[in-house]
Amino acid sequence: MSNYEQGRDTHDHDMTYENEQSMVTIPLKEYDKLKEQSQYITDPSLIAVIDKIEELTRALRKHIVRKF
Repeated sequence: MSNYEQGRDTHDHDMTYENEQSMVTIPLKEYDKLKEQSQYITDPSLIAVIDKIEELTRALRKHIVRKF
């Protein structure tokens, strides 16, 4: 492989990364909606864990006797 071909291959390879740092533009309304959604838990597996913790907490509360 000549130096020219090797340089060209490297240039072509470098060009594949050209758009990796470009920014995406979205409407402000859509951004606000995404920002609002970030305040909520939406991962199904995490929700299942939270539900299980709630269930266990309810079971433990039955055994609490508060004496003041």
